[in-house]
Amino acid sequence: MATGQRKDPLRNFRFRIEIDGIQQAGFSDATGFDSTIDVIEYREGTDPTHVRKLSGLTKYGNITLKWGQTDSLDLYNWHKEAIVGNIQRRNLSIIIVDEAGNDKARWEFVSAWPTKYDAPDFNAKGNEIAIESIEIVHEGMTRVS
Repeated sequence: MATGQRKDPLRNFRFRIEIDGIQQAGFSDATGFDSTIDVIEYREGTDPTHVRKLSGLTKYGNITLKWGQTDSLDLYNWHKEAIVGNIQRRNLSIIIVDEAGNDKARWEFVSAWPTKYDAPDFNAKGNEIAIESIEIVHEGMTRVS
């Protein structure tokens, strides 16, 4: 076994998110980003007795971001503009950082815009943080590091 620097896995709780033109202090959750390629099954009458598997459309999962409510309206206003038909497509990045705060892994998303906004729930007997969330659609995901 080779000797050298040990490479521990990155932690999923140290991350930051960049959205073109939006300043947001931080997020507690970022979920749902994935990609899937549809499979097209095809067979001709003279083929062997199994189907061929061809690649179809690539689909990208919606990203859900959650954060503790502050007085910032940037994300809400982005969604509000979409409601009135003014879709503002932005690029978005999700970056994992190591213990020293250095960027270690980065996913980039293109042509993103908000499709759903959830206001926080309120409970006068509770003692929890008010959490807002937004669901974002996009047209492409790339891991660049």
